[in-house]
Amino acid sequence: MPIPSRILSALFLALAIPASAQDEPYFPPAGDAWETIAPEDAGFNPVSLELAITFAVENETGFDWDTEGIHDPRDLVLMQAMNRGREPLNSPIGPIEPRGAPTGIILRHGRIVAEWGEPFEVDMTFSVSKTFLSHTLGVMVEDGLIADVSDRAGKYVPHLFEDPHNAPITWDQLLRQTSGWSGTLFGKPDWADRPGEEPWSDLAEGPPTPGEHWEYNDTRVNLLALAALEVARRPLPDILRERIMDPIGVSDTWHWEGYENSYVDIDGEMIQSVAGGGHWGGGMFISARDQARFGLLGLHRGHWNGEQLLAESWYTAALTPTDQQPYYGYMNFFLGNVYPRATNAPEGSWLYLGAGSNVIFVDPTHDLVAVIRWIDYRQTDEFIRLLMASIRE
Repeated sequence: MPIPSRILSALFLALAIPASAQDEPYFPPAGDAWETIAPEDAGFNPVSLELAITFAVENETGFDWDTEGIHDPRDLVLMQAMNRGREPLNSPIGPIEPRGAPTGIILRHGRIVAEWGEPFEVDMTFSVSKTFLSHTLGVMVEDGLIADVSDRAGKYVPHLFEDPHNAPITWDQLLRQTSGWSGTLFGKPDWADRPGEEPWSDLAEGPPTPGEHWEYNDTRVNLLALAALEVARRPLPDILRERIMDPIGVSDTWHWEGYENSYVDIDGEMIQSVAGGGHWGGGMFISARDQARFGLLGLHRGHWNGEQLLAESWYTAALTPTDQQPYYGYMNFFLGNVYPRATNAPEGSWLYLGAGSNVIFVDPTHDLVAVIRWIDYRQTDEFIRLLMASIRE
């Protein structure tokens, strides 16, 4: 039977890895050099793996409302406008760039088993940005800038939480999206993001009591980023770069963007507060190759080639289900096998998810990381099923 074309590179470029070393943890060095391994040597059925990859490519994300292909499905400005069209005050205020082709990478024991599409293309990640934000908060907790996530955030930045409704909010609630913060940030009020059946319904109902309701809300996510900036007194991308990205060998092509109006005065310097998603533009722009490194760090719970970059206890907390939403931990950890769009994922796995869809799938049971970009969000679970079915051992 012919060898599938999309995994030929893994067959011909695979380094001579001794059989005894194939299951040992591997951490790729900085740069483009990355050990590859033939699918059958990594415990996959090559034909079944090709079926999963073909499925991902053929189920490229598009527009539900356009079945005739009139519009370019890679125009993210248009995608945002149509997906969020009924939301009040929805104009973009951060950069939005056209996306690349359906892309993916599959790692086993840290080595590349297969990759397709444009793995070096720097694209928006939308809400995967939230996961980079939560990692940055984890670093700040380790450094003692935040003593405990159960602390009230207003203890650190009173002016952002001076309203009596907001005063009780904790860092943990901000991380779990249960804060119920009420207010307007960078021109975007909390009630205008993903409202209910009617555009003004959230405004009419009023904000939920802090800690009582889970709501996916980018205004409140951006509040967390701003609060973290004011505590750290330096750009969050600098912290992430120094403590996470550079140590795991991420390229210098990624960039984390805020909004045109999200600059704040920090000790006399105007610093941009970054966005925790791409809802109004901005957020993390990064390649699939670099996302794979980030997923591998998660697989090893913050450990990278002899160094603990982020405490394992942070991952334990991030993967603890939120009472108000059992499939969600810290942003943006979606718990595999519990999340409705990942029911075929093994127990103990998780996904970093963003619109598009952008997916980083982490499966400790099989020592596996998969990055899948620009797949129809409704097909993520079927891709996972096909991927799991391709594993022989």
